[in-house]
Amino acid sequence: MKNLSICLISFFSLFSISFLSFSLSLLFLFYDLVYFVEFDLLSFNSSFVVMTLLFDWMSLLFMSFVLLISSLVIYYSKDYMVDDYNINRFILLVLLFVFSMMMLIISPNLISILLGWDGLGLVSYCLVIYYQNVKSFNAGMLTALSNRIGDVAILLGIAWMLNYGSWNYYFYLEFMKIDLEMFIIMSLIVLAAMTKSAQIPFSSWLPAAMAAPTPVSALVHSSTLVTAGVYLLIRFNVLFVGTFVGDFLLLISGLTMFMAGLGANFEFDLKKIIALSTLSQLGLMMSILAVGFPILAFFHLLTHALFKALLFMCAGAIIHNMKNSQDIRNMGSLLLEMPFSIACLNVANLALCGMPFLAGFYSKDLILEMVSMSEGMNFISFFLFFFSTGLTVAYSFRLVFYCLSGELNSSPLNNLSDTSFVMKKGMTGLLLMAVIGGSMLSWMIFPYPSMICLPFYLKFLTPFVCLAGGFIGYLVSNVGIYYFNKSLNFYSYSFFSSSMWMMPFLSTKGVIFGPLDLGNKVVKSFDQGWSEYFGAQNLSKTMVIFSSINQIFQNNSLKTYLLIFVFWIIFLSLMLVFII
Repeated sequence: MKNLSICLISFFSLFSISFLSFSLSLLFLFYDLVYFVEFDLLSFNSSFVVMTLLFDWMSLLFMSFVLLISSLVIYYSKDYMVDDYNINRFILLVLLFVFSMMMLIISPNLISILLGWDGLGLVSYCLVIYYQNVKSFNAGMLTALSNRIGDVAILLGIAWMLNYGSWNYYFYLEFMKIDLEMFIIMSLIVLAAMTKSAQIPFSSWLPAAMAAPTPVSALVHSSTLVTAGVYLLIRFNVLFVGTFVGDFLLLISGLTMFMAGLGANFEFDLKKIIALSTLSQLGLMMSILAVGFPILAFFHLLTHALFKALLFMCAGAIIHNMKNSQDIRNMGSLLLEMPFSIACLNVANLALCGMPFLAGFYSKDLILEMVSMSEGMNFISFFLFFFSTGLTVAYSFRLVFYCLSGELNSSPLNNLSDTSFVMKKGMTGLLLMAVIGGSMLSWMIFPYPSMICLPFYLKFLTPFVCLAGGFIGYLVSNVGIYYFNKSLNFYSYSFFSSSMWMMPFLSTKGVIFGPLDLGNKVVKSFDQGWSEYFGAQNLSKTMVIFSSINQIFQNNSLKTYLLIFVFWIIFLSLMLVFII
């Protein structure tokens, strides 16, 4: 009962703060307010260490959404993790994770951002290795080491911002646009955001992090850890739009979106399909940021958080009932056994596809139309945007087909049901937001309608791509299984696509374990090799020998002196003979 009371207290506290934050964001948005709260932590002569907090409509709105999803995830965990003896520790880790995200959201200062940034990395490692097994340990190490690259980039950015006299980047953005040193700081910030948001070549850690419990996945992969990089780039957006770094980010994020969508169509692990879907949507957010629409990216960030958290909760309910089986080939006809969970799954999937009047429609449709209208959009980026949207609909319909249709392929001993009332209540909150959240945010963030004038073929390209993607996903899943499943005939292509373009192998063997192995050899050869032989170790051995000889003399033994005297007589005699 004590553990359950902690769940309920955390739920009500976070939900109350979320409601307060949402109300304040409306006030700040209506009156266009921005508040800075500063605390002097330390002052010595003319040097000040200041803690600054930034409150504007964006930070307050994002905080309210993070807290809302966190509260519902904790409430959902009350039943999902009920058999766990360490549920207390789990809830505290989740709360620490949320606190780190809050620190990152309200910080206009690179040093306080680093506290939240590193806090997210450390707590995510603890949550990924929550289930104690080799797979979780490997996934946690991959997650931690990949994110350390971004931490180092932030540290270098902090060091370089010493040139400006302060770390409050918010005050220097306009000046940094015309400054030559801006390029270095901007490149470091973009690198850090790419690692945290798992863009190519740092993508392999995000599906690996699925080793964490499903409630953690619902939180991490919707509104907290992976969106930290996107949120940071929204704040720094004015620096890199229209520059070489912006064009590079556009290409990389477009390829990430394409790669993740392609990989999800070959994947059979339920949680990994949703993780690759998250990666695809992160690529979409990064792409639209690079084009120069930060408010649109923020809008999609919020709507995506709602339906993606719901998608993970539904996946958790299915896995719970399937006795921890995550293979979608073992599922089928689940609608008859778990109607509420599958209905929520379908709503979240349709929102992800951009079904009209659900949450994802308002952001994704607007993004694609703004891309069609924007100047300087090259053919490759345009193709990646629309083709990746088609792939999103394809893997969503594939997932729906495997879960809903056909016969139940799992063990007959599985007792499938929607009996968990607590989990259903947690999902209902997000179901409501996944339906009305997009419309609500659209009226809030865009107080007047955008005039988008497109030719007929561009206007209908978005629905055409979605319908074509859904049809191909259904065709490949339904007809392809029985009649013309040729993927095994092209095994190398299928393996390349399904393994995220070999990135997990390159990340583990090449990028992480390669340098670690090289470092081990260097230590063995240099620090513990000739450096030790000619350095401290050999000097120690020599001193021991000389000390032993000196000890012999210190004993004042007559035999020792007689031996030395005889030795010198023989030595001098030989020398005289040699000279004569």
